[in-house]
Order: sequence, then structure tokens, then C-alpha cells
Amino acid sequence: MKIANLARSAALVTAVALIPATTAGLARVDGNAGPEFGKLFAVYERVKASYVEPVEDDVLINGAIDGMLAALDPHSAFLDGSDLQRLETMIDGNYSGLGLSVVSEDGAVKIISPFRGSPADQAGIKAGDYITHLDGELIYGLELDEAVSRMRGREGTSIRLTVFRPGRDEPFEVDVTRGVIELEPVTWELKDGNIGHIMVNEFSRDVGSDVYAAWKDLQVKATGRLNGLVLDLRSNPGGSLDEAVALSDLFLTKGRIVSQRGRARGESVTYDAETVFRGDIAEGLPMVVLIDAGSASASEIVAGALQDHRRAVIMGDRSFGKGSVQSLLPLGRSAALKLTTARYYTPSGHSVQEGGIRPDIAVPQLSDPDLATRSRFRMRESDLRGHLVNEIGLKDEDLERDKRDDPRFQLTAEQLEAQGIEDFQLHYALENLRRTTPSAVASRTN
Repeated sequence: MKIANLARSAALVTAVALIPATTAGLARVDGNAGPEFGKLFAVYERVKASYVEPVEDDVLINGAIDGMLAALDPHSAFLDGSDLQRLETMIDGNYSGLGLSVVSEDGAVKIISPFRGSPADQAGIKAGDYITHLDGELIYGLELDEAVSRMRGREGTSIRLTVFRPGRDEPFEVDVTRGVIELEPVTWELKDGNIGHIMVNEFSRDVGSDVYAAWKDLQVKATGRLNGLVLDLRSNPGGSLDEAVALSDLFLTKGRIVSQRGRARGESVTYDAETVFRGDIAEGLPMVVLIDAGSASASEIVAGALQDHRRAVIMGDRSFGKGSVQSLLPLGRSAALKLTTARYYTPSGHSVQEGGIRPDIAVPQLSDPDLATRSRFRMRESDLRGHLVNEIGLKDEDLERDKRDDPRFQLTAEQLEAQGIEDFQLHYALENLRRTTPSAVASRTN
């Protein structure tokens, strides 16, 4: 597999911004580590000689590698064999399954987010859910790759998931019919009032070009000029750093987009506007960016750049808070090391790690009937075991939102459903843009 394809495919399931790196950047082993390597080899020899059953060398070596990386942060990992095959399958965008982005947390399968429109999404699976059983069989402690393989299957076949949702007293079961998962990184539609709505679902290859094509199509469909744009990055787990830069550059004409700072040579890099696309394609147009707790990594780079340059109003919930960069270091032809090598910073120098991007206008998703319970158990980067600590030492209370009731956000999910509002955050963004159109402003001044 080519390293470029690997980088792109890994971005779909790891929810990180990735850049390719070569083996030349690998650090030499410190000479003082000799005794520690001796300890490791002594354990290896003792296991080989005395364990109750024979153990293959590759099992012990891979276990040692996994243990080494587990001591770092939750985004560093060793990829080989079936891991790489699974990533390559996902990049084809043509596999049969449920459409879930998952992580392993303390032996449990935890949902980062379901892909929009996927069988899992349609069945009501939510970010933060835990899958405990597949077809009645306990999967706790199972290797993540094996659990994912069991959820895959032929289109049209079904599987019963036992789901634990934080905030509920009892787990529940749901039958999900597998379907062909076609990953569409960018979708769009024209809303009433000539407002464009562009949804970026993940940052794979050519996302910047895809958003540009979506913008051109919206211009053709609009009756007259477009009056506003909503860039929807909710539940977008991230992906390619280069594509995050490209997307940001579509709407910026000058200044810094993002910078990354690492310890190794070549890991401290800055990315500026006007390097991928020239000009602001929507110059002068009011713009809203929607984010939520599932917006991570590359999504936060885009939101942070447009927020710092005051190019867009950020609405929704505080983002996930993943401010680190993973590099792919090839290890031969069939394996790679995904290693955290740098932190990234918004144009103003803000580190996204732990704290995430705070919206300019916090808009709760009132159309979610489980909002109250899900808000108490929402997962972010700061909840992951072994996460990198923000360099400025943010305290938990500094990350808490204002608990005072906002009079604008008092309707219940049932009341919104009666009004035909299925997505309150999007509805609120669209209404704000409609009030800022030239015709609306003119009518208020007459």
C-alpha cells in the first residue's frame, strides 16, 4: 500500500490530522537504555521458556510494541496486517458494514461517531455509546480489530447490538441491517433564502476541491446571489492536515491558518493562507461554522482559523479538543507506526488540546431528546486515558460551560418536532443568516 493512501485511509478511522513522515526522522536509541532493553529481553526469554503454552515470537513482539505505544497517548498505534487492510478497505468507500467510527476504551468498544446516513446512524446509535454484545455474545476485552470485523458483513444481513448509553439505567438492544458504506466526505444543499449548507463529514483527499465544487454548484442552483453559507463540521472526526489547510484557505486571503510544533527536526511547521487557493471564494458573504463535541482534529483546525480571522461565526457546542498531529512512519512494506509528533495551534497561538474550540454562540442541540443525559456524559479528548495535557494547564472548571438558562433555548425536543424542526442547531444558524441578508437589513431600517 502506498504511504499516501495509508495516510488518507487512516484518517477515516483514527479521528486525527495526519502527515506522512519517513523513517529518516526516527530517533536513535539512547545508549543509556541498554539495561532497560535487557529487562525486556529477559522477560521475553522467560515467557518463551516457562509460559504454560508455546507462544509465537510475533505475538510477543507485537504485544511489546502495543504495550510501548499504550504508555504514550491514545492516538499513537502500530498498524500492520489486518489493520492496514481494514484501513485500505475503508478508503475504497465501498465496504459493507454499519458505518461507525470506534475506539477501544478499557477493553470496551466506544463510538466516536456514526457516519451520517449510515445504517448505524439511522438505527439511532449515538456518539459516546458503548457496544457490549454482538448477537448476544460479550465482546468486552476483544481486540478492536476483531470486533470491527464481526460488525462487517454482507449487505442486507443484520446484527443485534447491545448498547450501553451513559445516562440510562439499563442497556438496550437494536437490530442494524448492514449496508454498503459509501463515504461521502462532502455533501451540500441549498436552503430557503438562498443560504448554502455544506457538510464536511471527514477530511480525506480532495476535500478542499470538493467544497469548492459544492460552492460552485450552490451558486448555479441559487435564484440570484447566495445570501449566506453554513459550513457544517459537526461529528467530523478529522483526517488530513493538508485538507484542513486547503479548506481554510478557500475562505481566507491572508495570515496564518495553523502551526504545529514538535520536538524532532522538521516537525515545527507553519501553514499560511493563499498557498492552496487564491482569494476568498465567498468574499463578503456572512458565514457560520457549526461544531459539536464530535468535531475533532482537522475540524478544529478549520474552525479555529476561521474564528481567529473573524471570517465566520462559530456556533454549536465546544469541540472535542484534539490538538495533536500524528505522523505515519513506515516500517517496511506492510507496517507503519502512527506516532504523535507535534501539537498544533490556531493563528492566535491557542492550543486546541483538551480545551477544544469554544463557539462564539453556544447553541445546544435541543432537538436531541437525550440532550440532558448525553451532556453529562459527553466524551472529549480530556476524558481519554493518557491524553496529552494542555501546556497552559487548564483546569476542569475552566472548561465548564455557563450553566445559566438561556431564554433563547427553552423549547423541548417534542415542541421542536411539532414545529417541524429536526435539527435545531442548523435551524438556528440558518435563521441568523437570514436575518443578516441585505433584504432583511433593509426592511428593518425602513
